[in-house]
Amino acid sequence: MSGVSGRVLVVDDSEVIRQLIRVNLELEGFEVVTAADGAECLEIVREVQPDVITLDVVMPRLDGLRTAARLRADARTAHYPIAIVSACTPADLERGASVGVDGYIAKPFEPMELVALVRRLAERAGAGTG
Repeated sequence: MSGVSGRVLVVDDSEVIRQLIRVNLELEGFEVVTAADGAECLEIVREVQPDVITLDVVMPRLDGLRTAARLRADARTAHYPIAIVSACTPADLERGASVGVDGYIAKPFEPMELVALVRRLAERAGAGTG
């Protein structure tokens, strides 16, 4: 394995969850940048240039599904793989699919499942298919 596996932008309004995700991904070689909500994500995403974005659904200012929709609507950010990390309802899953979310992990999550999903999305992004 070579050093860093990729950069992940972790977006969640819970500092505890952000840190939990950060620790698990950093242990697997990922570089992690965090944002507290969707509005902050949109402010920093082009500067950060992540390989993968993880989004909680329920957040203040701008929720995860609206954030995903805005990312997909902007040609500069439409290519980023997006994983929802949230206690999703079936309606959330349908909305996520309609805006182009690439994967889901339900809270509470198993850390290795999260790492596996992020790695899969990062590898797909790195394949240069976009």
